Amino acid sequence: MRAMVLHAAGEALRLEDVHVPEPRPGEVLLRVSACGVCRTDLHIVDGELAKPKLPLVPGHQIVGRTEDGRRLGVPWLGWTDGTCRYCVSGRENLCESARFTGYDVDGGYAELAAADERYCLPIPEDYDDLQAAPLLCAGLIGYRSLRLAGDPERLGLYGFGSSAHIVAQLARHEGRRVFGFVRPGDDEAARFALELGCEWAGPSDQPGPEELDAAIVFAPAGELVPAALRALARGGAVVCAGIHMSDIPSFPYELLWEERSVRSVANLTRRDGEEFLALAPRVPVRTEVEAFPLEQANEALDRLRRGGIRGAAVLRVE
Repeated sequence: MRAMVLHAAGEALRLEDVHVPEPRPGEVLLRVSACGVCRTDLHIVDGELAKPKLPLVPGHQIVGRTEDGRRLGVPWLGWTDGTCRYCVSGRENLCESARFTGYDVDGGYAELAAADERYCLPIPEDYDDLQAAPLLCAGLIGYRSLRLAGDPERLGLYGFGSSAHIVAQLARHEGRRVFGFVRPGDDEAARFALELGCEWAGPSDQPGPEELDAAIVFAPAGELVPAALRALARGGAVVCAGIHMSDIPSFPYELLWEERSVRSVANLTRRDGEEFLALAPRVPVRTEVEAFPLEQANEALDRLRRGGIRGAAVLRVE
């Protein structure tokens, strides 16, 4: 089968003919139709996440079909031990033995993929394969981030990419006021944020027109954390949604005082997946995608690296 394979950090993926994966007990073999291109894939390829399985087939927003015709989605969380203190307390996203799709096990930048059936998610009928793919990480991590932000009336979204374009729709559906913070000078991203219901969009290095009750930082730029803290009202929270971020610069304690907080989001749980995929069609969440053929995965990653994707990039595999 054809697959895009990473052999070393910092190298381009190679299109290769590799062996068909052989499912182990409890796994299903999926014929991949689409796989979202995530910033986490970029962190793996660029060597910012240490110790991936090598060689590796990346990709963890997989939409595919089993041999008996079921359409399933495969997210980032691919396996947990089910017995550790985190798993038994409903926090399987923190399992110390967890295995992640497209990192510890081969993912969906390929024609076929094997996945633990317990961690696969049924795809709502409302979405075609390309539209569904971003729901499986951009949507799921965005959903978890929104829940950890509390109950904000005024929500700021920093970095208006794949996750933010989904979360903006969720937040507006819940009656929240949403403010989009984009790269200074990125007028296209600001227009996109306004189209999706943000009542204001402007540069991320400046506060918005009003104080925020919460902010979610999707961009992997540590300097946005102090910027978001400056934009918060008393008691507000900054949620860092990425798996990797550049170092957060030092900032004065007064930015954190008055019961402001900073927290991170790690991975997802299967419950997150079930809740979000039940909610998405009711909103309804609409994903905007740019499709690339499998063999153009490097181009898709490069466009994402340069901030050149409106919405989400998705590989069309078949």
